[in-house]
Amino acid sequence: MSDAFIVVSSLSFSWPDNTPVFDGLSVTVPGGRTGLVAPNGAGKSTLLKLVAGALTPAAGSVSVDGVLGYLPQDLPLTAELTVAEVLGVAPVLRAIRAVESGDADEEHFTTIGTDWDVEERTRAQLDRLGLGDLAFDRRLDTVSGGQIISLGLAAQLLRQPDVLLLDEPTNNLDLDARHRLYDVLDDWRGCLLVVSHDRALLDRMDRIAELDGGEIRFYGGNFSAYEEAVAAEREVAEKNIRSAEQEVKREKREMQQARERAARRASNAQRNLSSAGLPRIFAGNMKRNAEVSAAKADGTHAARLGAAKTRLDQAERALKDELKISLDLPQTAVPAGRTLFDGSGIRVRELFDGLDLVIRGPERIALAAPNGAGKSTLLRVIHGSLTADSGEVRRADGRVAYLSQRLDLLDDARTVAENLAAFAPAMPPADRMNLLARFLFRGARAHLPVGVLSGGERLRATLACVLFAEPAPQLLLLDEPTNNLDLVSAGQLESALNAYRGAFVVVSHDERFLSEVKIDRWLRLDGGKLLEAGRG
Repeated sequence: MSDAFIVVSSLSFSWPDNTPVFDGLSVTVPGGRTGLVAPNGAGKSTLLKLVAGALTPAAGSVSVDGVLGYLPQDLPLTAELTVAEVLGVAPVLRAIRAVESGDADEEHFTTIGTDWDVEERTRAQLDRLGLGDLAFDRRLDTVSGGQIISLGLAAQLLRQPDVLLLDEPTNNLDLDARHRLYDVLDDWRGCLLVVSHDRALLDRMDRIAELDGGEIRFYGGNFSAYEEAVAAEREVAEKNIRSAEQEVKREKREMQQARERAARRASNAQRNLSSAGLPRIFAGNMKRNAEVSAAKADGTHAARLGAAKTRLDQAERALKDELKISLDLPQTAVPAGRTLFDGSGIRVRELFDGLDLVIRGPERIALAAPNGAGKSTLLRVIHGSLTADSGEVRRADGRVAYLSQRLDLLDDARTVAENLAAFAPAMPPADRMNLLARFLFRGARAHLPVGVLSGGERLRATLACVLFAEPAPQLLLLDEPTNNLDLVSAGQLESALNAYRGAFVVVSHDERFLSEVKIDRWLRLDGGKLLEAGRG
């Protein structure tokens, strides 16, 4: 199985509107674990679909050595399906049940084949993924989104594939489910190609494949090693840019000096000819020869300058734009110890029964719990968009900002600039445009309707409006903010939160993200109660 691999040859693919995604892509993915990274929209999911045969290339070919398993981001499953049907074992289980009840129809034995132990093998796989309590006849509309993802993975693993493609497999998984998936993939011995923004998962890869500009480049080692390699490349590129800039300046200076010397020589020669009283034709020939010589020298310097500019352009293209957000947010500062939220005896339906919570500034709180425990509900109670069935809640004066998983705080019909004007009406228009440029909305990008923005762009627009709102928020609530964000966007969110000086509560299963934003208080929902927990 270790020899299994994927070969992509001269692959070309465009969307129906003729927007190109790949043009002659060739790449070989070897055995082992490979993480595929790129910004959203670069074509990662498209490439997996092409390899899986879910899309047809316009040109080129894809070959897979062995049995292929593929887990897409959005599983095409209907609510009426049962667990056994999703796992692909329903016909065999029905046949075994029929034989056990005394039905000796030959068709049952044909269906079963050698799979008499299918129930034991399936249960073992479900147990590994934390799904051991799911009955085979349970319908999908009674299980969580995270459980559906884990079921989809179990279905692929039961096929015993040689090549496994996973597209964002940890989306919608809680922390426990993520760690179970990590353990399963740590034991993987075939060819694994994973598209993910989960840095903890990517740190378990043998290599990272970077998709950039329609080409793929491999980096040995895990994601942390990839980051170090990219940082080293960036440092070299920056040095090359500085060197090329100095070369351009030097060539410009030498070119100007050469022109000035030629002008002085021509002027001196003219005066000498005039004073020597030479014939006009002889003087004209000497002048033309001087001009030809000066033009040749000027052309030589111009060529050298052009070459230097080309090297500068190449050096600048080699430098990847990190797209960092740099902020200073003094207006969000909260005095240490100031109580921003005080709730006692909070009861909401069957989720909470007498829950207590106090938030003081400027705490950085991570809220953890299994899916379905009520994390999002608690954030809405803190925000005030949901009223508890009973209990006492007090909030300090000041803005509480809530960023839901849907990032639906802004008006989709308005432009980014218009949304910011609504949140910060007293800010001068020029200052608003400068601020949006710092959030990477430069020029015409600031005048795009929010409804057409990508997930990362929508996040940046929302952060700009929320963090610079009038008044600025002293308490920020974030519900799974890194879901569906690419790695660059996740880094931008981390930069913004590290500049924020108020208190925040964040629900996230992204351990790397929680580490980067310097959480200082960990809470866990357990049985409707809120408990102080250790780190992570």
